[in-house]
Amino acid sequence: MTLSVGPGSKIGLQRWMVLALLAAFPTLAVAQHKNSPRPHASAPAPHASAPPHNSAPPRPAAPQQHSNMPSHNGMNSPPHTAGPGSMGAHGNSSMGNTHAGTNSNLHNGNMANTHGGVNNAARPGTANTHNTGNLAGHNAGNVAGHNAGNVAGHNANNAAAHAGNVGHNGPGGHVAGNHTPPGHQVSLRGGGTAHIRPNGQIRSINRNGMQIQHGLHGGRTVVSMHNGARVVTTGHGGGYVQRNYVVRNGNTYVSRTYVVNNVRYTSVYRSYSYGGYCCYYGYAPAYYYHPVYYGWAYNPWPAPVYYGWGWQAEPWYGYYGAYYYQPYPVYPSAAFWLTDFLVAASLRASYAASLEVGSLDPLGPDFPLVAGLGTIPVAPDASKSVVMTKEVKDQLAEEVKAQLAADQADAGKSGKTSGESSGGQASSGGSLPALDPKRRVFVVHNELSVVADGDECSLTDGDVISRVSDTPDADKNVDVKVVASKKNNCAVGKQVSVSLDDLQEMHNHFREQITGGMDELSKKQGTGGLPKAPDTGKQDGEVPAPAADSSAAKTLKEQQAAADKTEAEVKQEAASSGGGSQ
Repeated sequence: MTLSVGPGSKIGLQRWMVLALLAAFPTLAVAQHKNSPRPHASAPAPHASAPPHNSAPPRPAAPQQHSNMPSHNGMNSPPHTAGPGSMGAHGNSSMGNTHAGTNSNLHNGNMANTHGGVNNAARPGTANTHNTGNLAGHNAGNVAGHNAGNVAGHNANNAAAHAGNVGHNGPGGHVAGNHTPPGHQVSLRGGGTAHIRPNGQIRSINRNGMQIQHGLHGGRTVVSMHNGARVVTTGHGGGYVQRNYVVRNGNTYVSRTYVVNNVRYTSVYRSYSYGGYCCYYGYAPAYYYHPVYYGWAYNPWPAPVYYGWGWQAEPWYGYYGAYYYQPYPVYPSAAFWLTDFLVAASLRASYAASLEVGSLDPLGPDFPLVAGLGTIPVAPDASKSVVMTKEVKDQLAEEVKAQLAADQADAGKSGKTSGESSGGQASSGGSLPALDPKRRVFVVHNELSVVADGDECSLTDGDVISRVSDTPDADKNVDVKVVASKKNNCAVGKQVSVSLDDLQEMHNHFREQITGGMDELSKKQGTGGLPKAPDTGKQDGEVPAPAADSSAAKTLKEQQAAADKTEAEVKQEAASSGGGSQ
């Protein structure tokens, strides 16, 4: 049967079809929703599965200044009375931060992670923005923060979350990755090898017992043996000569005569083995202060102290202060003062090393004039810079406190070396201080070239890293995360490997800087707004320091000359074979 449809019926049919389509849309939408991928709601909520902040191992008991002095137990200690920008009170309100969900599941190495509730009032304009590489966890026992975007799962036994790492290999494990620097290795005539960067520059030379390393910024480190002494030069103006010194209480000690800007001084180190390798070296103080002085430095002062360092006239501060580092505005205790003291010393050394090799960024169109010093470089792109955050500095302050507590314990135990007490160095075959679970944050000492995501980058004095692996790999390297870095260095958040020897030397330098800071504080206490210390007397340390090696400067110059000759030969050989040049 044939149906004929007139004009009026056609209009009615069209309306019916439109109504039918509209009614079908909800059904189609529901079906599409059922078949689409599930939203990220099933992923763990930010920090939901992370261990509570108070679950971290407590810090050592606070050094006792008075019998009733409270101990400092990580972030659960009684709040300090502090001004803006200082460590302040560490109650639960500052640790239970709610993370905004806009990008919590999209973290990568450089993406900003917005944290609600974080108080950064000391830095206007950046109050709530934290880079994923920063120390976002506000627990003194937990160095690196929990990365909400790491859906592979946070390991509660590991002190650091590995951003973007899906296959973390258990507590204290190593992340699979290529740590081999780009470039190629060439064999040298007469023995030895050289490693050449892709741009033709020489990265390293190993020849006739001499090892030469070139950093990306132009720094050079040379290591060799000479008449039974270990000789190490850094740059053209410094280094040390190390010799066997004395055996005491079953421990072997070496002495180092440092020469820096034609000034000599000595330090003593204990040598010991670890993991079948000998030797690593741990700083052994030649003296301690009386225990009460460490307690005074550790515990909160009666009131926050405003202190003027007078750095405004120093070129290093004019450069790094413009974009990287600012001191605390007030100091609730000497530990925070010491933190600024040691960071400033590291940056001063970094500036001097950069001047030596001419690696400072060129002058910008506008640069300040400093009275008596002429012009100084201005850090470029200051508005886009990364800054050593208050969170990073607070973690360093906790490291300072832990060392003050250890030094006080050692100073209070007469007749014992620090390795036998709670303090610091391990006896032969024991755990290294650099691998102590309570030691996580390190200030870089001397230029290092490392590999991040297959590319080579630098770490220099004043950069800060956080150790994330507990044991070295087969090459005696440990994994670390960059938590603060200067311009043109490894980016914050990058995970790299450094040698255990370099990490231990960072810890040694950290201890030496604290000793130097305590010396300076003993002279300035009671002046410039600093409270007066109760007792700054000294007592013997592990072993007394020997007299400086009078031939050290000559030995270092001879090594520099030998290294120059070796490099010239290698450059010529590499150029003739198409290997490149320096």
